[in-house]
Amino acid sequence: MPLKHVEKAPYVLDDRGRRSLSHRRMQTFRSLLFTPADRPDRFARALTSRADAVCLDLEDAIAPGKKTEARAHAAAFLREHDLAGPSIIGVRINPLDSSWWAEDVAATAGADFLLLPKAVSAVQLAMLRAARPNTPLWPLVETAEGLRNCWQIAAALGVEGVLFGAFDYAADVGCTMDWEPLLFVRSQLAAAAARARIQLLDAPSGELADMHGLRQQTLRVKALGFTGRACIHPAQIGAVNAAFTSSQAEIDAALRILEAFDAAGEGVAQLDGKLLEKPVALAARRVLARANGFQGVN
Repeated sequence: MPLKHVEKAPYVLDDRGRRSLSHRRMQTFRSLLFTPADRPDRFARALTSRADAVCLDLEDAIAPGKKTEARAHAAAFLREHDLAGPSIIGVRINPLDSSWWAEDVAATAGADFLLLPKAVSAVQLAMLRAARPNTPLWPLVETAEGLRNCWQIAAALGVEGVLFGAFDYAADVGCTMDWEPLLFVRSQLAAAAARARIQLLDAPSGELADMHGLRQQTLRVKALGFTGRACIHPAQIGAVNAAFTSSQAEIDAALRILEAFDAAGEGVAQLDGKLLEKPVALAARRVLARANGFQGVN
């Protein structure tokens, strides 16, 4: 059975923070590439990198003395870029407890989404949404306080997805970047994002040489329920996209499962000598939805 591509509806957020139609389409992100906003020479290359979204960074990558220059570069690019094109471009603004965030928001009206670093409460998201009511928001959970409130942050109006800031979180609590110390955090975020029915991106890896290892790492966070991963270098995008793209074997298995449920009608189904319940069908539909979103995308 061939997999049919279903075009996703474009949208922005309506006055209740829910999706409504727009000229822009916000798709699921397998990969999000951070690009320093003080390097305009990298902007066009980032858009051809095969990342599903590009995020111009006004925060961590920019020294205090270069904030104004970087903001001007980002604003100019957003004005000049063809906003009707396929690229999705967001901006990571500075934290709300900084002196820069309001100017960041005012200067980047053309951004498809805003990434809020150091998010610690739903109140912060409400403040940002008041300033930009029709722009999808992506809070970065990267502190112990942010983790404590992650359920409310994920469910806040206007939030399209959450990004885990592993490096800052590890520094905040004093743990290492190994898998085990961060497993609890990732699991909490996965549950909070699933409850809110939003996307969840993992922190970028510092790995630039071992792409097989990067893909294996990424498959582990995918298994927890993450929907994508941030990248800090174009070389990482292929491995990350591959990890979050449904394989043909996964698609075929999902189609067989759904065919079995269709044949069974209501209740449980049988396939290959096993009883299948409704959660299995839900997982199969997620596989197909992921495949539909990126069919023909490398």
